[in-house]
Amino acid sequence: MKTEMIVSPTLHTERLLLRPFFESDAEQFFISCQNPNLGNNAGWKPHETFEESFTILQTVFIGQENIWAITLKDTQQLIGSIGIVPDPKRENPQTRMLGYWIDESHWGHGYATEATQAVLQYGFEELKLQLISANCYPHNERSQNVLKKNEFIYEGILHKAELSHDGQVYDHLCYYLLAR
Repeated sequence: MKTEMIVSPTLHTERLLLRPFFESDAEQFFISCQNPNLGNNAGWKPHETFEESFTILQTVFIGQENIWAITLKDTQQLIGSIGIVPDPKRENPQTRMLGYWIDESHWGHGYATEATQAVLQYGFEELKLQLISANCYPHNERSQNVLKKNEFIYEGILHKAELSHDGQVYDHLCYYLLAR
């Protein structure tokens, strides 16, 4: 039986190209994901080897529906990832959960906000979603700011929600946005 690779559509913004991931992204993916500042804000262990990154890229990112590589339009450089995946906390099939990360060298330039706007538009207009949720750690103020800039509504704290790779247990700040 032949399995078909799911390919998400390419999304364009003023400065960004959101496209599917490719194996050729592995080197930049590893460079970004070995940074402990990125992993500690996103909830995963910093990558230790290129091989580890390559395996994660192949199993979690490549060929996954509604997960995009965030690249700069002018240079095609990979600077992050964004996706809307089924929300494990909601049983409604017309909901998705937003997740993203940006390489630390590109923090503070509005790229996460810009990519989020494109994905929200796609989710509500093309996928006809009713709600898009997002969660972040209380210490991740940058992510909170991205969600607020995109008009997400704060719905509360899910206490002791996640056991991190380092044994810490973190709360989730929970946000949502309804279809307009």
